[in-house]
Amino acid sequence: MKPLDIIYAVRAFLGALTAAVCLLLGIDDVISAAGIAMVIYFASDRILRQIFIKKVEKSEVTKTGLGIFFITWLFLWITIYTFMKSFLG
Repeated sequence: MKPLDIIYAVRAFLGALTAAVCLLLGIDDVISAAGIAMVIYFASDRILRQIFIKKVEKSEVTKTGLGIFFITWLFLWITIYTFMKSFLG
């Protein structure tokens, strides 16, 4: 796999992981959840920059997977939260 493909896949996985973290912490407001998502995204950005420092430009690492991270996080968080509130009480 190419470095940008790996970064993209990692960001998609981290988006799902962020949704799980928000659900496990019982967060039900968007501001707190967005804060957690931003912390996880920027932490992953610093780590991925170090891993791919010689293969990809820093700005490319930051931009790659930004959309998939937030879309995956929002979609899973809203869907699972709605399911939990509707069917599990």
